[in-house]
Amino acid sequence: MTESKDPAAARMVHLMERLAPLEGYNLSPLDDVRFLRSNRPLTRTPVLYEPGIVILCQGRKRGYLGDEVFVYDAQHYLVVSVPVPFTMETDASEAEPMLAVYLRLDFALAGELIQQVDEVRGFAAARPRGLYASPMDEALRRSTLRFLEVMEDRTDALILGPALLRELYYRILTGEQGGTLRAAIAQQGQFGKVTRAIHRIHRSYHEPLDVEALAREAQMSVPNFHLHFRKVTDSSPMQYLKSTRLHQARLLMLRGGLTAAKTAFEVGYESASHFSRDFKRLFGRTPLAEVAWMKRTYALPAPTTPSPFVSSH
Repeated sequence: MTESKDPAAARMVHLMERLAPLEGYNLSPLDDVRFLRSNRPLTRTPVLYEPGIVILCQGRKRGYLGDEVFVYDAQHYLVVSVPVPFTMETDASEAEPMLAVYLRLDFALAGELIQQVDEVRGFAAARPRGLYASPMDEALRRSTLRFLEVMEDRTDALILGPALLRELYYRILTGEQGGTLRAAIAQQGQFGKVTRAIHRIHRSYHEPLDVEALAREAQMSVPNFHLHFRKVTDSSPMQYLKSTRLHQARLLMLRGGLTAAKTAFEVGYESASHFSRDFKRLFGRTPLAEVAWMKRTYALPAPTTPSPFVSSH
């Protein structure tokens, strides 16, 4: 570990090395909190995250969505309010592993805080976004350090952790781009309509779906739905559906040990060969090779190991 001139930053790295001793995703006493370590760089990889918050204490990640690049590192955190397929790469090494806190987005907690803050000070109007990176301010940095210190002890984590998790949400919701997350959670306007269709896709990706059905779910005309869906996800509805099915298939094979042929039908494909072609086109590997790579890279050998990738629960 490279020594930092900032004692607080060095302390966070020290705590994270203890909280994330294994490469991959390390569980915590709190269900919605995981700690991530990566000891090696990763080139661009397709990902589809659950709604959540990623706070890096060391290393750097870059997310690519269309023409936008989202950098999240020790100075920036990432917020995902709706599942958006993007590609991601990681800067890390054995000497300086990438160390991150992952918080699965708790919509009930966020909604409660939004209501309380609205009553006290209100929020400026903001444009909702499905994915954004924001600077770490000093208040959030201090809150993160306190949270990590409490998470080191299981009893402290179970008793004090929820209050400090609430503090983290408060800092993010009142931070520089807090209005962006607030607007996304409120799901108002066209963003909210598209979000309803996205939720339908994740509930029913294994069923026959077409653009007309999704537009009806969003209560929009098909042309208007196409336009606003692309603004939120940088993809068409059918491209998004295909990507969701393929990401779900990858998890089914990884966690359940299913064959590619069985998985194809589980996620809504009628042809196993068509599934295999689409899978290789997205991930750059055959289904068998991709599962083997995931196990090596993310240290996820067990069928029940959680990860921040979109899951089928």
